[in-house]
Order: sequence, then C-alpha cells, then structure tokens
Amino acid sequence: MTSTASLQPDPAPIVACTISRDVQDFDLLIEDMEAALGESWGDLGFAEALTFFNQPEANRLEFVALAIDGEDEDNLAIMGEVIAAAAAKGIKVILIAEDVTPAALHQLLRQGADEFVPYPLPEGELMAAIKRLRQPATPKPAAEASKLSEGGDGVILAVQGLAGGVGTSTLAVNLAWELATVAKENAPRVCLLDLDLQRGAAATYLDLPRRDAVFEMLNDTEAMDEEVFAQALVTHEETLQVLTAPADLVPLDIVTPQDIERVLDMAARHFDFVVVDMPGAVVQWTETVLTAAHVYFALVELEMRSAQNTLRLKQALQAEDLPFEKLRFALNRAPRFTDLNGKARVKRMAESLGISIELHLSDGGRQVAQAGDHGTPLARSAPKNPLRRDVAKLAQSLFDLGRDATEAA
Repeated sequence: MTSTASLQPDPAPIVACTISRDVQDFDLLIEDMEAALGESWGDLGFAEALTFFNQPEANRLEFVALAIDGEDEDNLAIMGEVIAAAAAKGIKVILIAEDVTPAALHQLLRQGADEFVPYPLPEGELMAAIKRLRQPATPKPAAEASKLSEGGDGVILAVQGLAGGVGTSTLAVNLAWELATVAKENAPRVCLLDLDLQRGAAATYLDLPRRDAVFEMLNDTEAMDEEVFAQALVTHEETLQVLTAPADLVPLDIVTPQDIERVLDMAARHFDFVVVDMPGAVVQWTETVLTAAHVYFALVELEMRSAQNTLRLKQALQAEDLPFEKLRFALNRAPRFTDLNGKARVKRMAESLGISIELHLSDGGRQVAQAGDHGTPLARSAPKNPLRRDVAKLAQSLFDLGRDATEAA
C-alpha cells in the first residue's frame, strides 16, 4: 500500500520572519507579509529571535521585519541585540515603527537596520523595501560618484518662514522630493540646499548624515569646484541631492553674500531645480538669495505673528529698494474649503497687509510630524495626506512652467 505521506507537498521554506512583542498589533504587516511571501515567513518574539539566530534554520533567512511601537522603547537594548545578531548572520533588517521617538528610531537605525518603513504601512512600501534588499549592491567608485553633469536649467526656489513653526523645512523638503519624482521619464535633477545653518532640519526629515565636508566647503567657497561641491552633497534614495546644514552649530554670518552666490551658481549650473531652505532670520545674504531666486516663497499662518512679521519684512525690503514683489506668499494650515469664516479672515489679513496670498496649503495634521520624525517625505509615508497633495500640485505646476518655457525657447 502506497503511503500518502509522499503525496503531501513539502512546506515552503521560511525565508523571512517578523519580530515583535505581539505581531497581532501589526495587522497590516501580517497582510503585507502574506501578500509578499505567501506562507514562507514566520513570527518570533524578541527573546525567541536571539535563540533562533543560533540555529541552522536561521541561515535560510533573507530578512527579518522588526516591528515596534511606543511601548517597546524601554527595550531598546534587546532590540539592538536582535539587529546585531541578524547582521552577524548576514540577515537584512527592515525596521517598522509606530509612535516611536526620533531618538529611539535613529538609535536603532545606527545599530544596523537596513531599511525603515513607518507604520501604518504605506501601500506597496514593504514590497518596495524587500525589492531594495534583494538588489545586489553596486556602489559607484568614489570618483564617479562625485561627478555632476552640466547643463542644469537652474531654477532657484527659496522658502522662508515668517514665523517659527510655520512649516518652512516641511515645505522645502517635500517640494524638492516632489520635483525630483514629478516625472517617471526624464525627471528633473533637483538639489535641496539647507541654508538654515543653525537649525536646519533637512537631514532629519530625510534621515541623512551631516557631512563635515559641508562646513569645509562653506568656509572656503573660493576654492570650491565641482568635485568639492559634489562631495558635500548626500543623496536620498538615489533621487534627490541634498546639501545638509553643518553638523555643528555655526553662526549665520559664517558665510558672506559672495559665498552664497557661489554656492547658488554652482547648484544652478548642475541642477534643473534648486530648492533653498532659508533661515527664519533675515541675514546679510538674504538679499543674495532673493535676487537670485526665480520664486521666493514666504510662508505664513493665519495668526498675528505672521501678520506682524510680514509687515516688518515688507517695510524693510521697500526701505532698501529690494524686490518685495518677488515674494510669493503661501499660507500653511489654510482653512478648509467649507470654512467660510476662516476664508474671510484670510482675505482680511491679505488686504490689511497689502499682499496677495497665492498658495494655500492644507493642514496635514499628525502625519506631517510623523513623517519628519521617521525621516521620510510625505509622498512615501502618507501619499494621500492633503498637504502632500497640495505640494505635489505645486511641484507639477512648477515643472510644467519650466517645461513650457524650455519648449518656447
């Protein structure tokens, strides 16, 4: 009699594992793991994972998905051990985090996590992370990586907030990312310059290292050439080039108008769009950026600080015969379409200041802060967020204007 045991299919080999306090708290992760791997994955607790890594079966694992939330911050030490043990076995680590402080998140990333995905999981993001892990590493030689191509369109877009906390860096970072990804083919080359030298947040919002080469370049721009400039840049997801703020706190007057002019000229020569994240303070080189910028966004909110600072800036620029009319006022956290009272307040504010508020940006809510803490653009972490949609529309309109101008020429 033939045994039926031979007719049973062999179980699928386990190629990945989730590691969490309780995977049932991450139901979307379960769904995405099943969609990506079928039954070829398992689940482990933190202590179980350390034991499993010492067993022969662990050699088959391609990656583990380490899922944590705010309750796990007291156990960062054991999670660091899990990451280190996985790395020692050559197992990749995808860190999935919800409501985790930036300090804890960055600590785990520095300990060796290979990918980060915020939770709730953006659609398709886990699969994209798995594909990136499976791609063979093909690092460019240092000499090749430092090369920049000439012939950029050199459209300079500056963003300056007229009060603290109005979302200057949020707009600058996400506008740069949307421009860099606005087209699937022949996408523009985009560079983000974080000139908020003391409080620059671009590195944090994109989870990028701050290079010592930035300070060295700014300290001697007369000697800056293409290679020096390229070495000061860092790349986000092989798409967006970023000049972060220096690693150390430096005075705003460490650079002169001539220094900033050289940096802008270099960036404009090599990139199609240059997005400049300006400091909140008006400094001696603000005029340099204002003069060079094709569009200078002045970001305000519907409150008294913004109104008073707008009036003071207007008076200062007009007193020095500077191009105040170049400013394009953008209202962040603008009233919703149905908020008639709020829209009336916006109209009265604009009329009293003698300005036109041309750009209204929606309130993105908690997701905006979460994206910044997690070091990802809104397009990655919350693509349907209303603020992200507004910034994407702005990027598309700027791209279309630039393309139409090029075709007309």
